[in-house]
Amino acid sequence: MRSIQKRGGGGYSLRKSHDDPPQTPDEATSRWKSFSGKAQVLQSLLEEQYALCCYSELRPDREGLGYHIEHVENKSQNPSRTFDYGNLAASAPHSDDLATLAAEGRDVFGGHAPGKQKAVDLHQFVSCHQPDCARFFAYDSYGRVTPAIGLDPAEKARAEYTIGLLNLNSSYLVPLRKRWWDELERLVDQHLHDDWDLEELAAVDLVPSHQKLSPFFSITRQIFGPVAEKVLRERAPER
Repeated sequence: MRSIQKRGGGGYSLRKSHDDPPQTPDEATSRWKSFSGKAQVLQSLLEEQYALCCYSELRPDREGLGYHIEHVENKSQNPSRTFDYGNLAASAPHSDDLATLAAEGRDVFGGHAPGKQKAVDLHQFVSCHQPDCARFFAYDSYGRVTPAIGLDPAEKARAEYTIGLLNLNSSYLVPLRKRWWDELERLVDQHLHDDWDLEELAAVDLVPSHQKLSPFFSITRQIFGPVAEKVLRERAPER
């Protein structure tokens, strides 16, 4: 999970709505449904997230999926944050994609995961807006996300809770992550064999291009290790 640095405010309509926030879950649902500024909000979110899904780091536009505006703290739990830009993120999939995923036998992940749709323990949940969220997770060559090595028991429990809540090891995401891992390993091996520049290779996927990042940023960062940190420090300090 890549930490999101919030920028801007989502536009006038959102700020105006947040001046008089909903007070009940029903009011939050009703007002959000009728809110006309969603397109502008989503565009702002995608710009600050470099087109990555806030939880899975998927690039939905590359997979034929859409995005929805995710309330990190659910509307039902904290209605007053319904129009709070600091509580919003862009997540995959779009609600229109759910039927297609179901027809393909794929389980839902991210903001539409069944666990996230229910009550969330905010003390356990690792949020994508948390500056150090990335340190809670690691990735393996099978395409699975796991708690990172070195976490204390409480931190490990938070990582496990978040992975389960968001269904980050869904049958949809795991094969895509494995494919990404295998392709990166192939390219790294080729560059080492031919004595090509690993920093240039890492930069292709770690440095934004046209305000977008390649998918699975954290896998790429993990595989390249110190090379990745040097590239990010020198070429993408705003990471």
